[in-house]
Amino acid sequence: MKLWGQNKISWLLTVTCLLVLCGLGALAQTQPTPPPAAAAPPPPSTDSPLDLKPAAAPSSDDLAKGDPGGTKTGTANDVIVSDTKKGMTLADVINQAGQNRIAINFTWTLVTGFLVMFMQAGFAIVETGLCRAKNANHTMMMNFMVYGFGLFAFWVCGFAIQMGGGAPYTTLGGASSLNAEHVITFLGKPWGLFGTHGFFLSGITYDVGVMVLFLFQMVFMDTALTIVTGSCAERWKYVAFAVSSVFMGAITYPLFANWAWGGGWLSQLGANFNLGHGYCDFAGSGVVHGVGGITALALSMIIGPRLGKYTREGKPNAIPGHDIVIVLTGCFILAFGWFGFNPGSTLGASGNGALRIGSIAVNTMLAGCTGSFGAILYMWIRYGKPDASMSGNGLLAGLVAITAPSGFVSTVGSAIIGIIAGVLVCVSVEFVDRVLKVDDPVGAISVHGTNGLWGVLSVGLFADGTSNYGGSWNGVSGSVRGLFYGDASQLVAQLIGIGTLVGGIFTLSYGAGWIMDVIIGQRASAADELEGLDIPEMGALCYPEFVLKPEGLRVPSEVAAD
Repeated sequence: MKLWGQNKISWLLTVTCLLVLCGLGALAQTQPTPPPAAAAPPPPSTDSPLDLKPAAAPSSDDLAKGDPGGTKTGTANDVIVSDTKKGMTLADVINQAGQNRIAINFTWTLVTGFLVMFMQAGFAIVETGLCRAKNANHTMMMNFMVYGFGLFAFWVCGFAIQMGGGAPYTTLGGASSLNAEHVITFLGKPWGLFGTHGFFLSGITYDVGVMVLFLFQMVFMDTALTIVTGSCAERWKYVAFAVSSVFMGAITYPLFANWAWGGGWLSQLGANFNLGHGYCDFAGSGVVHGVGGITALALSMIIGPRLGKYTREGKPNAIPGHDIVIVLTGCFILAFGWFGFNPGSTLGASGNGALRIGSIAVNTMLAGCTGSFGAILYMWIRYGKPDASMSGNGLLAGLVAITAPSGFVSTVGSAIIGIIAGVLVCVSVEFVDRVLKVDDPVGAISVHGTNGLWGVLSVGLFADGTSNYGGSWNGVSGSVRGLFYGDASQLVAQLIGIGTLVGGIFTLSYGAGWIMDVIIGQRASAADELEGLDIPEMGALCYPEFVLKPEGLRVPSEVAAD
């Protein structure tokens, strides 16, 4: 009893715990076993009709009352239904979303292509204004018909050679019929040389995506061709211009464009030989401007300088143009069109990093601005006055130089590239004029050739590795980086591209130009040149009410001044 009394509390707690445990065990035995978790319902079939609530779209009566606020237009009612009996399905909605993305890209690419086509007007009046009034009709007609001659040649075979083997172009839905590239094996690697699908845009290339790509690439080709008309102006026979333009649109330009953009060997330098991302030329400093400028150099050398350009001692004489107003107006038109040239080269505004179009547009604007700064400062320091025509050429030089790196560099890089281009064009004009003794009435060789090469080189220096267009470029994963951002091999790829332009394209252009000179003659007669090419070549003066000053004679006011 004494023991019980001393430990009764402990005994009571022990018995209570045992009873609780026994009760919980009995309770657990009487509870039903929970059923296994139900399997997740299968995902809805994309072919199943969608149960859309009536409130998802406004009624016909609501729409009939108008939509001034724009809140009722564009609803589920606007999704295309493949089977009206079944109604709208998930597949319909998905397909509509996909088509809308491609439609955005189609529209963007077409509109930017239209802007590039309008650049032809800018080139025409820049070149005409920098030439003398007696050649204005002839110069304008070269710029007018280079569009037609080049377009025809590009449609026949140029586009097929350039882009016929570069598919898929994913931003445009694939354009999958452009899938045949002529390839040779060299050093154990495939080397693409030219495409073979797309002649006359017929057969399997009668395709909406191919048509969009053709239009955009065609206006780029036209830009390259019109560069040559400026350097050869005031002494080029019109028939020679026509034949040269057809050849360039059919062969010269498409070949290099294929090597760079159409899946050819320059673009494969990264995948084949680990040289960065291969040759990178975002919008064509090399493909468009370099090819145009190098061809202009070759043909200008064949044709020779204008009469009176050089003294017997070889000293160059200035031959001023007749209208600086239209020259600078043309520069503004070209700067406007360049917003199609560079941002449009994404070939889309939706997906694959295409939202970088905003960055590309700002880079383009900045480089043009600093290019004009560089030219004005150089001319002001060297000659004591800012020069209007060189200021315009400085703007264009900056735009040319930023064309290749515009998709790969920062705004700081763009500004540096532009100001260097502005100085470089002035130095190059003097070098071409005084050292090479090549007559270039508008400075096209320096604007497009010299600064096209600078633009190509600048990719290998300033590309900052932030572009990320779909995660790769030219089949190499990652973003393009130049020497200043850790990839010296990218600079090597760019130098190979420059060597191909200077060596390959110059040789091809000079050889073809020499053959044409032998067969049809490149240069107008001396008598026609002195008279001005408007009457002999075109049959009419551009300015019939002007009193033109004969070559080699002075007006009475100049005699009185003596």
